[in-house]
Amino acid sequence: MHILVVEDDRRTSAYLTKGLAENGFTVDTSDRGEEGLNIACSGGYDLVILDVMLPQRDGWSILSEMRRRGKQTPVIFLTARDAVPEKVKGLELGADDYLVKPFAFSELLARVRSLLRRSPTRQPDTMRIADLVIDLPRHKVTRGGSRLELTPKEFALLLLLVRRAGEVLSRTLIAEMVWDINFDSETNAVDVAIRRLREKVDDPYSNKLIHTVRGVGYVLEERN
Repeated sequence: MHILVVEDDRRTSAYLTKGLAENGFTVDTSDRGEEGLNIACSGGYDLVILDVMLPQRDGWSILSEMRRRGKQTPVIFLTARDAVPEKVKGLELGADDYLVKPFAFSELLARVRSLLRRSPTRQPDTMRIADLVIDLPRHKVTRGGSRLELTPKEFALLLLLVRRAGEVLSRTLIAEMVWDINFDSETNAVDVAIRRLREKVDDPYSNKLIHTVRGVGYVLEERN
């Protein structure tokens, strides 16, 4: 699922990006109102998290213009402005939810999932490949009925591979999607992470799911 975060505070934006990515979401960001509006209206997003006070254009007008253009993407306002009239204004403009800063990430995540469950393109709660099962709400992974204990990064990496099952993912793409960094060809961070994930997901089982495509990257798929 693809989420756009329009937030000019860099620490908040980085915090949201990291947390959402670790829970399996693809995240794009913008720190300017006009740019955020253009990106939001370009299509392809399942949800927008929108600050109110932004450079160039405020969140109110971004949402109003999105709805005027017929964009019905779910929107969560995330702002320090907690007066009741402002909450009412946001909801009347077409926001789907309103969360006041400071906030607990667990609450934001619950609201994101709740909105996505109600949307036509709802995120499935469970994903399966062969006997590998990922329970998203519980952050739980099992294989052959046995629970796998994964770190948050391992969970995010596995979820990326499962969501793109059958597609060969380059080391560069994996680094950008899971760690939000530019891949340095001199490092082997991605290879090390894949090896550790394989130790838990594949090594105890005869049916291997994570495969190396030499010179390209990695793919998760069931092979006979």
